[in-house]
Amino acid sequence: MTDARNRYRNAPKNADYTIDQDWASYSAEEHDRWNRLAAGVEALLPGRAAPEFITAVDKLGLGSGGVPDMGKLSEMLRPLTGWSVVPVADLVPDEVFFDHLANRRFPAGAFIRSEAEMEYLEEPDIFHDVFGHVPLLADPVYADFMEAYGKGGAAAMARGQLANLARLYWYTIEFGLMKGEDGLRIFGAGILSSTGEIRFSLESDAPNRVGFDLERVMRTKYEIDDYQQTYFVIDSFEALREACYGDFSALYDRLRDLPDIGPAEVVESDRVFHRGVGRAA
Repeated sequence: MTDARNRYRNAPKNADYTIDQDWASYSAEEHDRWNRLAAGVEALLPGRAAPEFITAVDKLGLGSGGVPDMGKLSEMLRPLTGWSVVPVADLVPDEVFFDHLANRRFPAGAFIRSEAEMEYLEEPDIFHDVFGHVPLLADPVYADFMEAYGKGGAAAMARGQLANLARLYWYTIEFGLMKGEDGLRIFGAGILSSTGEIRFSLESDAPNRVGFDLERVMRTKYEIDDYQQTYFVIDSFEALREACYGDFSALYDRLRDLPDIGPAEVVESDRVFHRGVGRAA
């Protein structure tokens, strides 16, 4: 990603890495780009996305109204769960990221992808961060889970086991599935901001779909440059929150002595919803 594509790259930063979104500076083309991205995703949400996500997209007005003003969005979100959305130029240091989450602030990239990157983006932009992540912050249970995740960051860093905690983020917050009354549903932001992965995660025979287990997830490596080879399925946001509350010290101790699991592996203890056939060569 070059500076020319992200005009916020060199914007003045506050001590917490937040910047001025300068919402009035978005061009008509950028607002149109948001609207086309949102329309493409919204068309695929019924019957695929978690109902809580669909409801929140409508409640927060994240559809075809152009690039959101994060200040106004926070004014709607804060009374619901105490969360706010703060603009940043790009990815922030880990300790800053965890501090924001622990204090119910979600740092969102302010730039929007270029026309050439509508289908694939190397780093998260405002559409990924706001359309993908923010809706579920309106759900009280999910909002509690996100705060707990942020509070766990400092402990993981101190133990040198941030990689294990990052896997939890990746396989739930970014690429999680959940059980629904009529089948699996998507709640991960990385899926919900990609029209291609929305279909792939639920409808392709290629990936594994495996029941969520905290230790299993923290042992599982992931890839960042392709669709996932394994998706983990939670039973509910309540179950996810309960699994991730509390001290992970004993779990981290066990993980030090256990081998990693590959992104495409299925292990004997897995609760398998679907065993994938793998990606074509």
